[in-house]
Amino acid sequence: MAPDEGMTTARVDSWIWSVRLTKTRSAAAAACRAGHVRVNDERVKPAHGVRPGDEVRLRQAGRERIVVVRRLVRKRVGAPVAVECYVDNSPPVPPREEVAVIAVRDRGAGRPTKRDRRELDQLRSRLDSGPEPEQWP
Repeated sequence: MAPDEGMTTARVDSWIWSVRLTKTRSAAAAACRAGHVRVNDERVKPAHGVRPGDEVRLRQAGRERIVVVRRLVRKRVGAPVAVECYVDNSPPVPPREEVAVIAVRDRGAGRPTKRDRRELDQLRSRLDSGPEPEQWP
């Protein structure tokens, strides 16, 4: 799918969805409203226009995606075409650590005590929280 010839700008939420950085357009708009999307280091609303050459930063799932707009697309495109629409400057994804399942209780051990529950909650919170993402100014 070729980009529209007369198109000079596109809505940021629509573009993020079109190039498959989010699963739905409503998720892209929600990310913009929540302040998780920046264009050229400025927080933007969903209707903000993007142009080729703009840098778009999207925070999602504890990770920051940094892409530079190459081409504008109006409608959602396939994955091979979507990759051609931006340059991905994101830092590499940290490798997943293999974690042994420790929080398994013996069958028939009964209901966990308050102390057991607190220890399990503390262990789960340590496993769920990976490295702290950088905070935006």
